[in-house]
Amino acid sequence: METTIATGTPRKAGADRTNPEDRLGLLDAALEYIEDRHWDVVLGTSVIREDGFCFCSCGDRGCAMIGSHPAMRDWQKRISGQPSKAHEWWAANPQGSIILPTGRAFDVLECSEEAGLLALARLERSGANPGPVAATPTRRLYFFILPNSRTKVAKALAELGWGRTALDLNCRSAGDYIVAPPSRMGTRGQVQWVRGPADSARWLPDPEEVLAPLAYACGLHRDRVAGFPR
Repeated sequence: METTIATGTPRKAGADRTNPEDRLGLLDAALEYIEDRHWDVVLGTSVIREDGFCFCSCGDRGCAMIGSHPAMRDWQKRISGQPSKAHEWWAANPQGSIILPTGRAFDVLECSEEAGLLALARLERSGANPGPVAATPTRRLYFFILPNSRTKVAKALAELGWGRTALDLNCRSAGDYIVAPPSRMGTRGQVQWVRGPADSARWLPDPEEVLAPLAYACGLHRDRVAGFPR
């Protein structure tokens, strides 16, 4: 399979990294999302290392989403597209993850990495525009699509014959969020771009443009995991 996962995230030329604690370039990335993509952001939690163990900065020692959720309980009221707010947040929390709220500038179709890479290869071979795609260290892929697509996704899956089939394919829309590159997720690593939101992937696809190969790949993955012959 030709598709590979790229490391890091595109950086703005001449970006000023003034905080040595921001080793991942999170402020630069947050500013790029705001200024270049016109995407809103919100500050996420960070990974705290103590005595060889990792904990979430939220203070819950049993947190199952270490460094992978909003830092504020009322995060939906704190969402911002202001560069000054990004400077404020990441100056005080240089290792805080970048949270991108869904249902505003984009929605996200989430699936397993295996199914997602298969679908992505099919889309690229057909000459389609898959849009931006990100991968998490938990082996999940995020396909960025036009916002407010949840109802359209459900309808399209039904028309494709997958309406009553349990697929590992979720639409993240209004009220939800994703962790954005190059944020760290727990002890497993960073979120990375497979296809970054550069010029070639700037225009978000309609869900119907990517759903057929995604659903098919998710069905294959489900059958493989269950041990069903194809």
